[in-house]
Amino acid sequence: MKKILHIIIGLLILVVVVSCEDEKYVSFNEVQLEFSADTVMFDTIFTSIGSTTQHLKVYNPYDQKILISSVRLARGEESKFRLNVNGIAENEVYDLEIPPKDSIYIFVEVTVDPTGNNMAMVVQDSIEFSTNASFQDVDLVAWGQDFHLIRDARIKTTTWTADKPYLVYNYAYVDSGEVLTIDPGAKIYFHDKAGLYVRGRIKALGEFGQPIVFQGDRLEDVYQDVPDQWNGLLLFSGSHGNVFNYAEIKNANIGLQVGNIEDEGYASVELGNTKIYNHAYAGIFSLKSKIRAYNCLITNCGFYAAALLVGGDYDFYHTTIANYWGGYSGTSRSTASLVLSNLLIIDQASGESVSYVGDLENANFSNSIITGNISSGNELELGISEDAVFNYNFDHCLLQVSDTFNISDPDYFSEILRGADPKFKDPFEKLNFELDTLSPAKDAGLNMVGQQFPLDMLNQGRTGDAGPDLGAYERIEKVSR
Repeated sequence: MKKILHIIIGLLILVVVVSCEDEKYVSFNEVQLEFSADTVMFDTIFTSIGSTTQHLKVYNPYDQKILISSVRLARGEESKFRLNVNGIAENEVYDLEIPPKDSIYIFVEVTVDPTGNNMAMVVQDSIEFSTNASFQDVDLVAWGQDFHLIRDARIKTTTWTADKPYLVYNYAYVDSGEVLTIDPGAKIYFHDKAGLYVRGRIKALGEFGQPIVFQGDRLEDVYQDVPDQWNGLLLFSGSHGNVFNYAEIKNANIGLQVGNIEDEGYASVELGNTKIYNHAYAGIFSLKSKIRAYNCLITNCGFYAAALLVGGDYDFYHTTIANYWGGYSGTSRSTASLVLSNLLIIDQASGESVSYVGDLENANFSNSIITGNISSGNELELGISEDAVFNYNFDHCLLQVSDTFNISDPDYFSEILRGADPKFKDPFEKLNFELDTLSPAKDAGLNMVGQQFPLDMLNQGRTGDAGPDLGAYERIEKVSR
């Protein structure tokens, strides 16, 4: 009996010893954690507005557990950064255990305080790790940008300058009779769901090399081409004399809406040297309104690059409409890049629908390119109601339509390059819609139109070779010597 008791006691001691050994941590002083990066970096963010969340992964490379004595921000309570350490939202955490060959996450956010100037500023700190007698750190770096805050604002006649960016929260509203002028080089950023709404007039007067940019307020690289970050620009019916020159409108739901159904009359706008791209629904959405456009690029929109509905009056010269939404896929979009219609049918919640009809007095496209990656091959859709006028014309254009699309009537189509590949330089990765040397759009334009717009979007001359190129960009061949 005593022998059995001694065996049991021995086994218990062995279990305790083994358990104690299992609880051991790496004990030598030169212990080294491993990290997914030596620097956690934030791209430019707006001062006083929180950043996106970045993360750091911390690895235990050993076969035993590691006990980290402390994880902390070097600047402590003065830091602009915030930590969440393995689920603990604190800027200093003690006695943090990592199992053998395992890891934890540390999530980092930052807020940059305004400084009252337009200089990009750098904010730095570090995460310090103390393990046994070993000390390690990971740098934190963020750049901040001060701005003019426009929040729930009714804009009187004023000028927005390029001294520092403008950040619109919720909305900016230009009332009837008021004029918002925007200087060359100004940058207008919009927070989530924000928009610029105009009943008066907007004059966005950019210049070559100093475009005016309208986009969302997330400046991190990951958001560079993300659509639907803000609502877009709306010119109400009754708003006239609007101008956008050398402007970029990107990453909204609808880039530019011209006119609305609820108000009488129409809106009017002139678009010159303007890029409209990466919009969730449409680049241009026009209702019974008037647009004159030249040297414009409209591309990569979820449904329509341009939808011109309920009639109106439209002139597009040397415009590139190229909708490659979804990259190379031909099945990612089922709606045509360009839609012309004198009709709009809106379904109601009751199951009924309401129809709006208006005269399409004129829709003229000259020296332009309309193309894309739609699976049906038809990047032009015509919605014709016999209850209203429907006048349109495509003259010297590259037009992506299928063989069954009738372009034989000279009253509507003349000198059309049907279905030809325009051979853009790099429309997918770099959104470069300049023409390659083998493009069929080279020299294919009408001289009279090229003379009317002698400079392309890049300020290059159109009249120095056999003819103007189609679209917004003129290819200038290098002369060999």
